[in-house]
Amino acid sequence: MARRKQAVTIKHVAAEAGVSLQTVSRVINNETSVRPEMKVRVQAAIDKLGYVPSIAAQRMSGSRSYIILALNDRDRTIADWRARQGTDWVDQMLLGGMLSCAEHGYRLIIELVDTHNDHVERELAAAIAALQPDGVILTPPHSDNPLITGLLTHRQIPFARIGSRSDGGGIPLTMDDEGAAQQATRHLLGLGHRSIGFIAGPADYQLSSWRVDGWRATMDKAGLTTEGLLAVGDFSYASGELAARALLTHPEKPTAIIVSNDQMALATIEVAHALGLSIPADLSLVCFDNTPLVRFTRPPLTAIDQPVAEITARAVELLISAQRGELPAPVPVVVPASLVVRESTAAPRNAG
Repeated sequence: MARRKQAVTIKHVAAEAGVSLQTVSRVINNETSVRPEMKVRVQAAIDKLGYVPSIAAQRMSGSRSYIILALNDRDRTIADWRARQGTDWVDQMLLGGMLSCAEHGYRLIIELVDTHNDHVERELAAAIAALQPDGVILTPPHSDNPLITGLLTHRQIPFARIGSRSDGGGIPLTMDDEGAAQQATRHLLGLGHRSIGFIAGPADYQLSSWRVDGWRATMDKAGLTTEGLLAVGDFSYASGELAARALLTHPEKPTAIIVSNDQMALATIEVAHALGLSIPADLSLVCFDNTPLVRFTRPPLTAIDQPVAEITARAVELLISAQRGELPAPVPVVVPASLVVRESTAAPRNAG
């Protein structure tokens, strides 16, 4: 029977380099107090032995855990998983967060927390006790939950708040949702649309109101009314059906609609087809998110592409900097979204 190969540990590296365990740990953790020649000696031993640092080894310094904890909305995420509708937001968080963490020797762990749960503080406190994270990334609606931000502030744990620009401590980051809505509205105005509807997300997401503000401001600037052109959903497909039907059965139905997420946009397509409307001949459509689904609709949807991976990567970098005492001023860090134009938008029939 073949003998199992013994794993290389930090002790083997220390012995090979002829240094203490603490010195190896300081080199692994990229501490500035290590002499250059000592770094070279330890790195040579690491390369020779093929040693891969573990979190336990990195924690030997006692000051860091090398873990970044990301919190996402439990109910919405699980509902999407169970419906097998995909959770591109989580995928993009993993992409940006994990790659950025790996560059710095950190690990990213995602926990699902129900922000409306009375036990949210207890759940988060348990996660913090178990993981001892060096930083926490909050996503909407957690970003503006005072129970969560208050607990992290009290524990003196650096945290980043994605999709937030209100006072609440930590590092606020946004994707300029207001500017993205303005971009989408200007695109439709440029095609000749004058009646542009909007399906907003739920009020507990601050970004929902920012998007409405961007749409309204652009319409106002063009001298156009928004009265009767706003409907509200909760990001679910079913709510998108109700909102789309309310707009498209109105006597002054819009020639274009901007929808605050992909699921509600898919519902809007179905409602439009059921009412005998063709996209984009009778109705132009722009959605937020730009998940893979919208590339395969008929027609493919023009979409606001949210840079979730990029903003999560930026959050990781800022949290690691905060661990080094380089906490930035608490002003919103903006990683702007962009518009991807596809076949769901065109000039209205009566343009010109």
